[in-house]
Amino acid sequence: MAFELKEEGFRLKDILVVVGIPEATYHYHVKNFEIEDSDTELKELITHLFKKFHERYGYKRITKELKKLGHLINHKKVYRIMRELGLKCVKFIRKSRKYNSYKGNVGKVAKNRLSRRFNTSIPLQKLVTDITEFKCLGEEKLYLNPMLDLYNGEIVSYGIKKRPTLDLVMEPLKETIEMIKNRATYRTTIHSDQGWHYQHNQWVRTLKENKIFQSMLRKATCADNASMENFFGILKQEMYYGEELVSYVELKRRIEEYVYWYNHERSKEKLAGLSPVEYRTQPSQSAA
Repeated sequence: MAFELKEEGFRLKDILVVVGIPEATYHYHVKNFEIEDSDTELKELITHLFKKFHERYGYKRITKELKKLGHLINHKKVYRIMRELGLKCVKFIRKSRKYNSYKGNVGKVAKNRLSRRFNTSIPLQKLVTDITEFKCLGEEKLYLNPMLDLYNGEIVSYGIKKRPTLDLVMEPLKETIEMIKNRATYRTTIHSDQGWHYQHNQWVRTLKENKIFQSMLRKATCADNASMENFFGILKQEMYYGEELVSYVELKRRIEEYVYWYNHERSKEKLAGLSPVEYRTQPSQSAA
């Protein structure tokens, strides 16, 4: 621009005086324009990642994904670019009532074997489970019962039903037992609340027959199952809250899709930026 002005016989300094713009201000904007222009590809990549992860990632997670791709970039710059582009995660909106399956002592209450010791370096050693409720379009409801491995936060099995029947917990338990038989290297403990499903004779007997330790949190101490509560919170924040109610069939499909994405793609900071399945199947873990 300065070169063209000079060719016409005008000096840049003279023009800036006439229009009342300080020379320092002029050079500042020219420099910023060049910087913004050089960020075009980065902006496109950030937009692509934001959409790829279903608008569930904020600037910190996007920064980690960029670093995975080999980009050395500061999270502050990612934050600035996402703000400029209007890319904002809006999934954190409202809460819903927690499903409560407690009906008193309808069976034997097991002791709390975990006692908030949620960490383990052994796959399938410590599993936690619980039931949560979703509202669907109309009068229908959906009940979800996942089984979560505390080793890597992976959902190893789950049940989905229109009603909180005993099958809701027994079906994923049987699926998990098959997995334990094939992959577990240490005796498994399954931790739950004191809901009637987990006090039921069929649940208790199945655990004993397969040499699985049963553990239960104390009444009114939800912190004893914080890992499961945390998963429910993330699940609902990222794919349920703020969305219009849909039919049972459609919500079931979305949850199944989300659980697969959560296991295979959603990175976790405590897993060194890997997804649960990536962490479990990495060479160092496989060798172990």
